[in-house]
Amino acid sequence: MSTLYIDRKGINVKLENKALIFYENNKRIGTVPIAPLERIYIRGNITISSSLLGWLGQNGVGVVIISGRKAKASLFLPRSHNDARTRFFQYKFASDPNKALELAQSVVYSKLKAQARFLRNSIELRQDKRYYITDAYKKILVLSKKVFEKEDISSLRGLEGSGASLYFAAYGHLLPPQAGFKGRNRRPPKDPVNACLSLSYTLLHAEAVMAAHVHGFDPYIGFLHEIDFARESLACDLVESLRPKMDYFVWRLFAEQHIRPQNFTTAESNGTCFMGKAGRKKFYSLVETPLEKVRKELDITLKYLRSHIMGATEDGKEYVNRL
Repeated sequence: MSTLYIDRKGINVKLENKALIFYENNKRIGTVPIAPLERIYIRGNITISSSLLGWLGQNGVGVVIISGRKAKASLFLPRSHNDARTRFFQYKFASDPNKALELAQSVVYSKLKAQARFLRNSIELRQDKRYYITDAYKKILVLSKKVFEKEDISSLRGLEGSGASLYFAAYGHLLPPQAGFKGRNRRPPKDPVNACLSLSYTLLHAEAVMAAHVHGFDPYIGFLHEIDFARESLACDLVESLRPKMDYFVWRLFAEQHIRPQNFTTAESNGTCFMGKAGRKKFYSLVETPLEKVRKELDITLKYLRSHIMGATEDGKEYVNRL
């Protein structure tokens, strides 16, 4: 087990003999050895000491705290890669408009191709919606061929936005009607599917931040996503082509009825849709499958990116197909 999810109120977590010990009402209720852990996700009112957080970071265990009902993530990162040259060349590329554009084009191209691949593969499972899915798939492929014609970041974002509109319109046709999906919405999510997508993307983004940090990159310096206060722009770049993996996961959650609409509640004040504890328990038990694939992709992509920006030849040339 490389990932631990803690989602239970009133738990006190302590370190004893290189193991995490869990207490509830001063009673010991469980033990997890730290040795196999690479990351811990925490949600709810959990008590954990700053010394334990520090010890985890020094021993290569990242901690992600998902706070509030909007599932915002705060990260305590493990020790970074020691080679500062990676960050130096990252800053150099990001500050060069031509090099930054090249990498931004790679981000958008890979995202559009991933969306098209997802739709193409989904046709067999929804033959009754073949027309809508095929139409969006073909139009996204056309957009992908225009990526390298764009000469500025703004026009690239416009292309990306057009692809997203087509993609989520087709995505809605995949989902069962009772899921209540009418299109992508967030901050806050208004229906069960969007609640699951938002949580999935939160976990995906956290994985990208941790991976970038471990590989020696600055998560805040991106290429398509330019520098902005408090935004991990490189992580935003990295997750774009990986989102369809989480989209597929969420689709199957509802299609196979692992999670149902009754696992959610909606706030009367602002219409925010919340996933209940039973739903989160099922969600966490299944989300590791796509996240394991995501981690492998991130590892490969960041190795290619490092080769590319530091001047390696052959490996770096393939970066356009990795991001």
